[in-house]
Amino acid sequence: MKGILEIEGMEFFAYHGCFEAEQVVGNKFTVYACLHYDCSLSAKSDCIDDALSYQTAYEIIAGEMTRRSHLLEHLGRRILHALYEAFPQLEYAKIKISKMNPPLGGQIKCTSVTLEK
Repeated sequence: MKGILEIEGMEFFAYHGCFEAEQVVGNKFTVYACLHYDCSLSAKSDCIDDALSYQTAYEIIAGEMTRRSHLLEHLGRRILHALYEAFPQLEYAKIKISKMNPPLGGQIKCTSVTLEK
């Protein structure tokens, strides 16, 4: 049985970016995660130990958000790697990281990078 877990609207204040000011001042980021997994066991057992825990997934993402990266692609790769390490039942993952109000010299809501594995 296939399950899809989505975690939407995660917000973080972090220090990712290529510009020195981004590494000092920081910025607001949002993250969306879509995780496809085999939920046969957890659907049958009704036991959290058999599930792909969204609490654990959030903690993994939050932990990676605290580690600085110049590029969102690098950050996304680290998140995906950590999720696959934690969840053997994970079959496919998509992570979208958005930098709010990026310093591009104009009014821009966000820039985003989406990675899939």
